Amino acid sequence: MLERVPRVQIPLSPCRKGLKLSAKKIKTVVFAVFAVLVLIPLNISCSRTRPDITFGFMQLVYYEGETGPVQRFSFFIIPHDDDGLENLGELYLYNDREQLRWSIPSNEWLTYTAAGGITWVGTRSIALQNNQSLPRGQYRAVLVNRAGESSERHFTFDGGARFPFPSLQVNEGHFTVRSEWPRNRFVGYDIEGNHVSTVEINGLSGLISDLNLSSNVRTIALWAEDSERYTAAFTNIVPIN
Repeated sequence: MLERVPRVQIPLSPCRKGLKLSAKKIKTVVFAVFAVLVLIPLNISCSRTRPDITFGFMQLVYYEGETGPVQRFSFFIIPHDDDGLENLGELYLYNDREQLRWSIPSNEWLTYTAAGGITWVGTRSIALQNNQSLPRGQYRAVLVNRAGESSERHFTFDGGARFPFPSLQVNEGHFTVRSEWPRNRFVGYDIEGNHVSTVEINGLSGLISDLNLSSNVRTIALWAEDSERYTAAFTNIVPIN
């Protein structure tokens, strides 16, 4: 969710809110708290350990729109929290110069596990209203756990597309790609739109049957990438049969 904010506002931890109690009231509170803990599990961590953003990246992706390419940032981080990833609550991305904030709650994170068991979380939907161009420059990520502890890390993105938007055509079992991008891949989906496989293509034309696609693939899209500039382009899907 995109917002315009004048400054960072992070909610205080419930563990930081003090209580002024007399000795008599303290005994009553201690007993009451003990009774509650016996009946229900405590679901708010009061650990004072701050979460950490171990690593992260931003990638600018151009999607095929009705009147031309539209821009989205893919934004992913490797998070760490001593109480486990389930203790994390919110991820924010700020552009302080433009007073922009994107809020990404944990229940909306895209999560995937890479080689070595490293977990990445983030989103592919950082965008502006009316498909405006995303501002370049410095961004600030803020990771907050459920106890209200937070950490931040800065990212700089100044890239942009060096090549025209690519195209993909499929006709009678034959594909034709027009792309000047350094790396090109087909992303295959089944009849329900679920991702099935991704294959590298070495030539810009050929037979679909030579691509070693899964038999479940019904549509494909072209993913063209320029890793040096952290940019990519993604065409609409087209049927292959």
